[in-house]
Amino acid sequence: MKAYVIVQETIVDEAKFAEYRAQVLPTVEAFGGEFVIRGGHWTLMEGEWPRPRLVIIAFPSREAAEGWYKSAAYQKLLPLRLKASQSDLIIADGVA
Repeated sequence: MKAYVIVQETIVDEAKFAEYRAQVLPTVEAFGGEFVIRGGHWTLMEGEWPRPRLVIIAFPSREAAEGWYKSAAYQKLLPLRLKASQSDLIIADGVA
């Protein structure tokens, strides 16, 4: 079953975030992941959405998603993202 990494974020340092953005794709692809949504335009239809940026990454399984997040390659980049943005991140199972 697919799993999705879903991130809401506010970028606070564009230069640092650009460094992160330039390096993250190979870490995602190494675990079979692909970006479904990576920023872009969206429209709030109901409720509240606390952050202006949305990212969704699809992985073939929860194990792959968690493996990516915990991998040495991503953990090396994570401090850069945390310094460059305020974010909320979850891993959610897809529908069987």
